[in-house]
Amino acid sequence: MFIFTKEGSIDNEHFYRRYIKSYTRPYYNVYHWRYPYISCDKKEYEPMLLLPIGFGIILANIPFSSAIGENGFLTILYNAGISTELFPILIFIAVGAMVDFSPLLKQPLMIFFGAAAQLGIFLTIIFAHMLGFNLKEAAAIGIIGAADGPTSIYVANLFAPKLLGPISVAAYSYMALVPIIQPFVIKMLTSEEERKIRMDLRMNEVSKTAKILFPIAVTFVAGILVPTSVPLVGSLMFGNLIRESGVVERLSKAAQNELANLVTLLLGITIGSTMTADKFLTPTTLLIFGMGLIAFIFDTAGGVLFAKFLNLFLKNKVNPMVGAAGISAFPMSSRVIQKMAQKEDPTNFILMQAVGANVAGQLGSIIAGGIVIALVSSIM
Repeated sequence: MFIFTKEGSIDNEHFYRRYIKSYTRPYYNVYHWRYPYISCDKKEYEPMLLLPIGFGIILANIPFSSAIGENGFLTILYNAGISTELFPILIFIAVGAMVDFSPLLKQPLMIFFGAAAQLGIFLTIIFAHMLGFNLKEAAAIGIIGAADGPTSIYVANLFAPKLLGPISVAAYSYMALVPIIQPFVIKMLTSEEERKIRMDLRMNEVSKTAKILFPIAVTFVAGILVPTSVPLVGSLMFGNLIRESGVVERLSKAAQNELANLVTLLLGITIGSTMTADKFLTPTTLLIFGMGLIAFIFDTAGGVLFAKFLNLFLKNKVNPMVGAAGISAFPMSSRVIQKMAQKEDPTNFILMQAVGANVAGQLGSIIAGGIVIALVSSIM
Protein backbone atom coordinates (compact mmCIF):
# COMPACT_ATOMS: atom_id res chain seq x y z
CA MET A 1 0.00 0.00 0.00
CA PHE A 2 1.21 3.50 -0.80
CA ILE A 3 0.21 6.85 0.65
CA PHE A 4 -0.22 9.67 -1.85
CA THR A 5 0.74 13.15 -0.69
CA LYS A 6 1.40 16.47 -2.29
CA GLU A 7 5.05 15.47 -2.61
CA GLY A 8 4.27 12.08 -4.16
CA SER A 9 3.93 8.56 -2.79
CA ILE A 10 5.52 7.19 0.36
CA ASP A 11 5.40 3.77 1.95
CA ASN A 12 3.75 2.81 5.22
CA GLU A 13 6.89 2.99 7.34
CA HIS A 14 7.73 6.48 6.08
CA PHE A 15 4.13 7.56 6.66
CA TYR A 16 4.18 6.31 10.23
CA ARG A 17 7.42 8.10 11.09
CA ARG A 18 6.51 11.32 9.35
CA TYR A 19 2.79 11.82 9.87
CA ILE A 20 1.67 9.96 12.98
CA LYS A 21 3.21 12.36 15.46
CA SER A 22 2.30 15.44 13.45
CA TYR A 23 -1.40 14.52 13.54
CA THR A 24 -1.64 13.35 17.13
CA ARG A 25 0.56 15.83 18.94
CA PRO A 26 -1.71 18.89 18.37
CA TYR A 27 -4.54 17.05 20.10
CA TYR A 28 -2.71 16.30 23.37
CA ASN A 29 -3.94 19.53 24.95
CA VAL A 30 -7.50 18.82 23.85
CA TYR A 31 -7.35 15.37 25.37
CA HIS A 32 -5.78 16.45 28.65
CA TRP A 33 -8.61 18.76 29.62
CA ARG A 34 -11.54 17.31 27.72
CA TYR A 35 -10.69 13.77 28.80
CA PRO A 36 -8.62 14.59 31.86
CA TYR A 37 -8.17 11.20 33.49
CA ILE A 38 -5.54 9.80 31.13
CA SER A 39 -2.28 11.19 29.84
CA CYS A 40 -1.61 10.38 26.18
CA ASP A 41 2.14 10.60 26.77
CA LYS A 42 2.63 8.30 29.77
CA LYS A 43 -0.77 6.62 30.05
CA GLU A 44 -1.07 7.81 33.63
CA TYR A 45 -3.99 9.40 35.37
CA GLU A 46 -4.27 13.16 34.88
CA PRO A 47 -5.97 15.05 37.72
CA MET A 48 -6.98 18.12 35.70
CA LEU A 49 -10.68 17.58 36.39
CA LEU A 50 -10.48 14.83 38.99
CA LEU A 51 -8.72 17.03 41.53
CA PRO A 52 -11.20 19.96 41.33
CA ILE A 53 -14.16 17.54 41.45
CA GLY A 54 -12.67 15.74 44.44
CA PHE A 55 -12.05 18.92 46.40
CA GLY A 56 -15.51 20.19 45.50
CA ILE A 57 -16.94 17.00 47.03
CA ILE A 58 -14.97 17.63 50.22
CA LEU A 59 -16.19 21.23 50.47
CA ALA A 60 -19.81 20.20 49.88
CA ASN A 61 -19.80 17.35 52.43
CA ILE A 62 -18.24 19.12 55.40
CA PRO A 63 -21.02 19.39 58.02
CA PHE A 64 -22.69 22.81 57.97
CA SER A 65 -20.38 23.91 55.13
CA SER A 66 -20.95 27.51 54.06
CA ALA A 67 -19.43 26.75 50.64
CA ILE A 68 -22.86 25.57 49.54
CA GLY A 69 -26.27 26.98 50.29
CA GLU A 70 -27.91 30.24 49.32
CA ASN A 71 -24.80 32.39 49.73
CA GLY A 72 -22.13 29.72 49.28
CA PHE A 73 -19.55 30.47 46.59
CA LEU A 74 -19.99 27.01 45.03
CA THR A 75 -23.73 27.56 44.76
CA ILE A 76 -23.07 30.94 43.16
CA LEU A 77 -20.73 29.30 40.64
CA TYR A 78 -23.32 26.60 39.96
CA ASN A 79 -26.07 29.14 39.33
CA ALA A 80 -23.81 31.28 37.15
CA GLY A 81 -22.04 28.61 35.12
CA ILE A 82 -23.96 25.32 35.23
CA SER A 83 -27.60 26.35 35.55
CA THR A 84 -27.12 28.84 32.72
CA GLU A 85 -25.09 26.21 30.75
CA LEU A 86 -22.35 28.81 30.32
CA PHE A 87 -19.42 26.61 31.34
CA PRO A 88 -20.07 23.83 28.78
CA ILE A 89 -20.53 26.43 26.04
CA LEU A 90 -17.23 28.12 26.89
CA ILE A 91 -15.52 24.73 26.88
CA PHE A 92 -16.79 24.04 23.38
CA ILE A 93 -15.30 27.34 22.20
CA ALA A 94 -11.96 26.17 23.61
CA VAL A 95 -12.34 22.74 21.96
CA GLY A 96 -13.07 24.32 18.60
CA ALA A 97 -9.94 26.46 18.87
CA MET A 98 -7.85 23.34 19.52
CA VAL A 99 -9.24 20.89 16.97
CA ASP A 100 -8.05 20.51 13.39
CA PHE A 101 -10.82 19.11 11.20
CA SER A 102 -8.48 18.45 8.27
CA PRO A 103 -8.50 14.64 8.71
CA LEU A 104 -12.28 14.68 8.26
CA LEU A 105 -12.22 17.11 5.33
CA LYS A 106 -9.71 14.86 3.60
CA GLN A 107 -11.96 11.81 4.16
CA PRO A 108 -15.62 12.97 4.05
CA LEU A 109 -16.86 9.36 4.09
CA MET A 110 -15.81 9.15 7.75
CA ILE A 111 -18.72 11.39 8.77
CA PHE A 112 -21.00 8.33 8.52
CA PHE A 113 -18.96 6.49 11.14
CA GLY A 114 -19.31 9.51 13.42
CA ALA A 115 -23.07 9.10 13.09
CA ALA A 116 -23.22 5.31 13.43
CA ALA A 117 -21.19 5.33 16.63
CA GLN A 118 -23.91 7.32 18.43
CA LEU A 119 -26.14 4.23 18.53
CA GLY A 120 -25.47 3.67 22.23
CA ILE A 121 -27.05 6.98 23.17
CA PHE A 122 -30.50 6.10 21.87
CA LEU A 123 -30.46 2.45 22.95
CA THR A 124 -29.46 3.47 26.48
CA ILE A 125 -32.25 6.05 26.63
CA ILE A 126 -34.76 3.30 25.86
CA PHE A 127 -33.15 0.95 28.38
CA ALA A 128 -33.06 3.59 31.14
CA HIS A 129 -36.69 4.46 30.54
CA MET A 130 -37.61 0.77 30.82
CA LEU A 131 -35.85 0.67 34.20
CA GLY A 132 -38.15 3.36 35.56
CA PHE A 133 -36.40 6.65 34.88
CA ASN A 134 -38.63 9.31 33.37
CA LEU A 135 -37.86 10.33 29.79
CA LYS A 136 -35.81 13.40 30.72
CA GLU A 137 -33.68 11.45 33.18
CA ALA A 138 -33.27 8.63 30.66
CA ALA A 139 -32.12 11.12 28.03
CA ALA A 140 -29.58 12.63 30.41
CA ILE A 141 -28.22 9.16 31.24
CA GLY A 142 -28.14 8.03 27.61
CA ILE A 143 -26.07 11.02 26.57
CA ILE A 144 -23.15 9.50 28.50
CA GLY A 145 -22.78 7.47 25.32
CA ALA A 146 -21.75 10.65 23.50
CA ALA A 147 -18.30 10.03 25.02
CA ASP A 148 -18.17 13.77 25.46
CA GLY A 149 -18.02 15.29 28.94
CA PRO A 150 -19.26 18.82 28.11
CA THR A 151 -22.23 17.47 26.12
CA SER A 152 -23.15 15.14 28.98
CA ILE A 153 -23.01 18.04 31.44
CA TYR A 154 -25.07 20.27 29.14
CA VAL A 155 -27.88 17.75 28.64
CA ALA A 156 -27.86 16.51 32.25
CA ASN A 157 -28.22 20.03 33.60
CA LEU A 158 -31.06 20.71 31.19
CA PHE A 159 -33.06 17.54 31.88
CA ALA A 160 -31.89 16.05 35.19
CA PRO A 161 -29.84 18.47 37.32
CA LYS A 162 -30.15 16.18 40.35
CA LEU A 163 -28.24 13.50 38.44
CA LEU A 164 -25.54 15.87 37.17
CA GLY A 165 -22.86 14.59 39.55
CA PRO A 166 -23.00 10.85 38.82
CA ILE A 167 -23.60 11.44 35.10
CA SER A 168 -20.52 13.67 34.85
CA VAL A 169 -18.30 11.26 36.76
CA ALA A 170 -19.58 8.30 34.72
CA ALA A 171 -18.98 10.13 31.43
CA TYR A 172 -15.39 11.07 32.24
CA SER A 173 -14.62 7.71 33.85
CA TYR A 174 -15.69 5.65 30.84
CA MET A 175 -13.83 7.91 28.44
CA ALA A 176 -10.74 7.05 30.46
CA LEU A 177 -11.54 3.35 30.03
CA VAL A 178 -11.73 3.46 26.22
CA PRO A 179 -8.47 1.44 25.90
CA ILE A 180 -10.12 -1.34 27.92
CA ILE A 181 -13.72 -1.24 26.66
CA GLN A 182 -13.18 -0.84 22.92
CA PRO A 183 -10.69 -3.67 22.25
CA PHE A 184 -12.96 -6.13 24.04
CA VAL A 185 -16.03 -5.13 22.01
CA ILE A 186 -14.13 -5.00 18.72
CA LYS A 187 -12.68 -8.49 19.17
CA MET A 188 -16.13 -9.84 19.99
CA LEU A 189 -17.55 -8.52 16.71
CA THR A 190 -14.69 -8.99 14.24
CA SER A 191 -12.51 -11.78 12.97
CA GLU A 192 -8.73 -11.69 12.76
CA GLU A 193 -8.97 -11.33 8.98
CA GLU A 194 -11.25 -8.32 9.28
CA ARG A 195 -8.90 -6.62 11.74
CA LYS A 196 -6.07 -7.07 9.22
CA ILE A 197 -7.90 -5.29 6.40
CA ARG A 198 -5.72 -2.64 4.78
CA MET A 199 -7.17 0.65 3.62
CA ASP A 200 -5.75 2.81 0.85
CA LEU A 201 -5.27 6.41 1.87
CA ARG A 202 -5.03 9.39 -0.44
CA MET A 203 -3.81 12.53 1.28
CA ASN A 204 -5.39 15.42 -0.60
CA GLU A 205 -4.53 18.92 0.51
CA VAL A 206 -7.36 20.95 2.06
CA SER A 207 -7.36 24.61 1.09
CA LYS A 208 -7.38 27.42 3.62
CA THR A 209 -10.69 28.59 2.19
CA ALA A 210 -12.26 25.17 2.83
CA LYS A 211 -11.06 25.19 6.43
CA ILE A 212 -12.61 28.61 6.99
CA LEU A 213 -15.90 27.81 5.25
CA PHE A 214 -16.27 24.47 7.07
CA PRO A 215 -17.27 25.83 10.53
CA ILE A 216 -19.61 28.36 8.93
CA ALA A 217 -21.31 25.74 6.76
CA VAL A 218 -21.63 23.24 9.62
CA THR A 219 -23.24 25.87 11.84
CA PHE A 220 -25.80 26.75 9.16
CA VAL A 221 -26.65 23.15 8.28
CA ALA A 222 -26.86 21.97 11.89
CA GLY A 223 -28.86 25.04 12.86
CA ILE A 224 -31.41 24.46 10.13
CA LEU A 225 -31.74 20.70 10.63
CA VAL A 226 -31.42 20.60 14.44
CA PRO A 227 -31.99 24.11 15.87
CA THR A 228 -31.49 22.88 19.45
CA SER A 229 -27.89 21.97 18.60
CA VAL A 230 -26.96 25.56 17.76
CA PRO A 231 -25.51 26.47 21.20
CA LEU A 232 -23.23 23.42 21.17
CA VAL A 233 -22.34 23.26 17.48
CA GLY A 234 -22.17 27.04 17.15
CA SER A 235 -19.74 27.48 20.03
CA LEU A 236 -17.54 24.63 18.76
CA MET A 237 -17.48 26.03 15.24
CA PHE A 238 -16.86 29.57 16.49
CA GLY A 239 -13.76 28.38 18.28
CA ASN A 240 -12.64 26.54 15.14
CA LEU A 241 -13.21 29.62 12.99
CA ILE A 242 -11.00 31.61 15.33
CA ARG A 243 -8.30 29.00 14.83
CA GLU A 244 -8.56 28.63 11.07
CA SER A 245 -9.05 32.31 10.15
CA GLY A 246 -5.42 33.02 11.03
CA VAL A 247 -6.15 36.69 11.75
CA VAL A 248 -6.86 36.49 15.48
CA GLU A 249 -3.96 34.40 16.72
CA ARG A 250 -4.04 35.97 20.18
CA LEU A 251 -7.72 35.07 20.64
CA SER A 252 -7.08 31.56 19.37
CA LYS A 253 -4.28 30.99 21.87
CA ALA A 254 -6.35 32.51 24.69
CA ALA A 255 -9.21 30.12 23.93
CA GLN A 256 -6.86 27.13 23.78
CA ASN A 257 -5.05 27.94 27.01
CA GLU A 258 -6.44 30.50 29.46
CA LEU A 259 -10.13 29.95 28.67
CA ALA A 260 -9.86 26.15 28.65
CA ASN A 261 -7.87 26.01 31.89
CA LEU A 262 -10.00 28.50 33.82
CA VAL A 263 -13.34 26.99 32.82
CA THR A 264 -12.09 23.46 33.52
CA LEU A 265 -11.05 24.52 37.02
CA LEU A 266 -14.39 26.18 37.79
CA LEU A 267 -16.41 23.42 36.14
CA GLY A 268 -14.70 20.67 38.13
CA ILE A 269 -15.08 22.18 41.56
CA THR A 270 -18.67 23.18 40.82
CA ILE A 271 -19.66 19.69 39.66
CA GLY A 272 -18.04 18.28 42.79
CA SER A 273 -20.22 20.49 44.94
CA THR A 274 -23.35 18.74 43.62
CA MET A 275 -22.17 15.36 44.97
CA THR A 276 -23.42 15.51 48.51
CA ALA A 277 -23.57 12.11 50.19
CA ASP A 278 -27.37 11.95 50.30
CA LYS A 279 -27.54 12.42 46.51
CA PHE A 280 -24.47 10.54 45.31
CA LEU A 281 -24.24 7.44 47.52
CA THR A 282 -27.41 5.81 46.26
CA PRO A 283 -28.39 2.76 44.16
CA THR A 284 -29.32 5.18 41.39
CA THR A 285 -25.67 6.12 41.00
CA LEU A 286 -24.75 2.47 40.43
CA LEU A 287 -27.49 2.17 37.81
CA ILE A 288 -26.18 5.26 36.03
CA PHE A 289 -22.66 3.84 35.93
CA GLY A 290 -23.99 0.53 34.62
CA MET A 291 -26.00 2.16 31.86
CA GLY A 292 -23.07 4.40 30.98
CA LEU A 293 -21.03 1.27 30.32
CA ILE A 294 -23.82 -0.11 28.16
CA ALA A 295 -23.89 3.14 26.17
CA PHE A 296 -20.16 2.94 25.45
CA ILE A 297 -20.37 -0.71 24.43
CA PHE A 298 -23.21 -0.07 21.98
CA ASP A 299 -21.49 3.04 20.60
CA THR A 300 -18.46 0.95 19.70
CA ALA A 301 -20.63 -1.88 18.38
CA GLY A 302 -22.65 0.53 16.25
CA GLY A 303 -19.56 1.83 14.47
CA VAL A 304 -18.09 -1.64 13.93
CA LEU A 305 -21.32 -3.17 12.64
CA PHE A 306 -21.92 -0.23 10.31
CA ALA A 307 -18.47 -0.74 8.77
CA LYS A 308 -19.19 -4.46 8.34
CA PHE A 309 -22.48 -3.58 6.66
CA LEU A 310 -20.73 -1.22 4.23
CA ASN A 311 -18.26 -3.95 3.36
CA LEU A 312 -21.12 -5.96 1.88
CA PHE A 313 -21.29 -3.39 -0.94
CA LEU A 314 -17.81 -1.87 -1.16
CA LYS A 315 -15.08 -3.14 -3.46
CA ASN A 316 -12.37 -1.54 -1.34
CA LYS A 317 -13.17 -2.85 2.13
CA VAL A 318 -13.20 -0.77 5.30
CA ASN A 319 -11.40 -2.08 8.35
CA PRO A 320 -14.31 -2.46 10.83
CA MET A 321 -12.14 -1.17 13.65
CA VAL A 322 -12.22 2.28 12.04
CA GLY A 323 -15.97 2.37 12.70
CA ALA A 324 -15.30 2.06 16.42
CA ALA A 325 -13.29 5.30 16.28
CA GLY A 326 -16.50 7.17 15.47
CA ILE A 327 -17.07 7.92 19.16
CA SER A 328 -16.09 11.32 20.53
CA ALA A 329 -13.28 10.12 22.83
CA PHE A 330 -10.59 11.95 20.89
CA PRO A 331 -7.81 11.15 20.14
CA MET A 332 -7.64 8.12 22.45
CA SER A 333 -10.02 6.00 20.38
CA SER A 334 -8.08 6.48 17.13
CA ARG A 335 -4.83 5.66 18.93
CA VAL A 336 -6.38 2.47 20.36
CA ILE A 337 -7.53 1.42 16.87
CA GLN A 338 -4.08 1.96 15.37
CA LYS A 339 -2.47 -0.01 18.19
CA MET A 340 -4.88 -2.92 17.61
CA ALA A 341 -4.22 -2.83 13.85
CA GLN A 342 -0.47 -3.02 14.37
CA LYS A 343 -0.85 -5.83 16.86
CA GLU A 344 -2.58 -7.88 14.16
CA ASP A 345 -0.21 -6.73 11.41
CA PRO A 346 2.81 -4.54 12.25
CA THR A 347 2.80 -3.07 8.73
CA ASN A 348 -0.86 -1.99 8.74
CA PHE A 349 -1.39 1.72 9.37
CA ILE A 350 -4.97 3.00 9.61
CA LEU A 351 -4.44 5.89 12.03
CA MET A 352 -5.45 8.64 9.60
CA GLN A 353 -8.73 6.89 8.75
CA ALA A 354 -9.37 6.38 12.46
CA VAL A 355 -8.58 10.04 13.20
CA GLY A 356 -11.04 11.10 10.51
CA ALA A 357 -13.78 8.97 12.07
CA ASN A 358 -12.81 10.21 15.53
CA VAL A 359 -13.12 13.86 14.49
CA ALA A 360 -16.47 13.04 12.89
CA GLY A 361 -17.53 11.56 16.22
CA GLN A 362 -16.96 14.91 17.89
CA LEU A 363 -19.48 16.51 15.57
CA GLY A 364 -21.79 13.51 15.73
CA SER A 365 -21.97 13.52 19.52
CA ILE A 366 -22.91 17.20 19.64
CA ILE A 367 -25.56 16.86 16.94
CA ALA A 368 -26.91 13.72 18.64
CA GLY A 369 -27.18 15.72 21.85
CA GLY A 370 -29.17 18.38 20.00
CA ILE A 371 -31.46 15.74 18.50
CA VAL A 372 -32.09 14.22 21.94
CA ILE A 373 -32.93 17.65 23.37
CA ALA A 374 -35.31 18.37 20.48
CA LEU A 375 -37.10 15.01 20.67
CA VAL A 376 -37.51 14.97 24.44
CA SER A 377 -38.60 18.62 24.57
CA SER A 378 -41.25 18.00 21.91
CA ILE A 379 -42.64 15.00 23.80
CA MET A 380 -42.66 16.46 27.31
